[in-house]
Amino acid sequence: MKFKQFYLGCLAHASYYIGSETEAAIIDPQRDVQQYLDEAETNNQKIKYIIETHSHADFVSGHIELAEKTGAEIIYGQRANTTFPTHKVKDGDELNIGKIKLKFLETPGHTPEGITILAETTGEPLKMFTGDTLFIGDVGRPDLIGSKGFTAEEMAGFLYDSLHVKILPLPDETEVYPAHGAGSLCGKSLSKETWSTLGNQRQFNYALQPMTKEEFVKIVAADQSEVPAYFPKSAAKNLEGSSALEDLPKPTEFSSEEIANFDGVVIDVRKNFEYGAAHIPNAINIGLGGQFASWAGTLISIGTPIAIVADSQEQVDEAFMRLARVGHETVAGFILMKDYVDETKTVEQISVEEVSELTQTEKFIQLIDVRRVAEYASGHAYRAWNYPLDTLEKNLDKLHPDSNAYVICQSGYRSSLATGILESAGFKVYNVTGGTKAWIDAGLQTEVSATATAGS
Repeated sequence: MKFKQFYLGCLAHASYYIGSETEAAIIDPQRDVQQYLDEAETNNQKIKYIIETHSHADFVSGHIELAEKTGAEIIYGQRANTTFPTHKVKDGDELNIGKIKLKFLETPGHTPEGITILAETTGEPLKMFTGDTLFIGDVGRPDLIGSKGFTAEEMAGFLYDSLHVKILPLPDETEVYPAHGAGSLCGKSLSKETWSTLGNQRQFNYALQPMTKEEFVKIVAADQSEVPAYFPKSAAKNLEGSSALEDLPKPTEFSSEEIANFDGVVIDVRKNFEYGAAHIPNAINIGLGGQFASWAGTLISIGTPIAIVADSQEQVDEAFMRLARVGHETVAGFILMKDYVDETKTVEQISVEEVSELTQTEKFIQLIDVRRVAEYASGHAYRAWNYPLDTLEKNLDKLHPDSNAYVICQSGYRSSLATGILESAGFKVYNVTGGTKAWIDAGLQTEVSATATAGS
């Protein structure tokens, strides 16, 4: 068996190549597909099947382009409402690639059409590709788009049955390969590990512990983060089929005047300290070094005109591709920061020690923690308020524009993004360098509490 996991850290997404003799299959491909073509060429194999475990909501898949370039069949579960030629599989169906038998299990719960694939070949452990049904340390959230007509509680009930009837009866040594790892919003407690065994998960995964269906539904449906606005659009795009990356219109180089007057969102993809030192007014900082695509999809509506600010053409090209992975196909232009000659703005970087001193001496301090609710509740800087980044813009009216805003996250990445939002709204902002991690490492005063917001 030829087997390879492709892990895309930006989206915490795992896709897979599996091959035998002269044939191969790709499972849950990302939008840029060249790596799968290269792998097939290296192995002297032809891609026969492109299998989607479900209609992904958090990224746009490359199944159409890959099928056009290879002649492979696209496989979905029988409940998927695709608009392109699709080989629909139902529970118990089998296909072969060389000497590998692929058996399909219908496992609804995360989505109605979800499937799990069992790959069996002589002399090797059973490999199970679970998509978003079973993660390492978690299970798929039951409240996403694709579940129209069902409540989150109903989908969680389906998920319980899928796990207990289809997956848990398999042997402990079965290898588990999910579609996502830590950082994905398709679950709430995903592990950093990208594969495991079913026996390990049976022992350590909270959702697989002995419990009634009612208990499972209550636990799994609760405390899920807000669904990013781009999720339903990506899910729909995957059922319609996306254009090849090479067919998308490429951005043109802007002048300083054009970028200053751009009617859309300007994304500065440089590092947070570079953005803080000098940036184009009204640009927001979504650095390429973090979960760039996920945050761009979460905070910018699909279809919005976008311009990119970068240090190099390579950064522009990378940003263009990563934006396309979440469905942003409207990048109109770019400028390299060295070529920008007009007014710039700065965001002052402030140390955790300085902010801590202010929390001890100032009667009022506007310290805004933009991490997710669960992160904040597990421990945060003393006197910090919690306004998660994905809802910050909706809550600007609850903040005090006449007072300085000190913004903190975990490490400084999300807080830099938030400073751009607040700056555009007229706030005087400071980015707390090193974030909550630096705060805790310095031994400064922390609190563990439920959500606190301005005025509470």
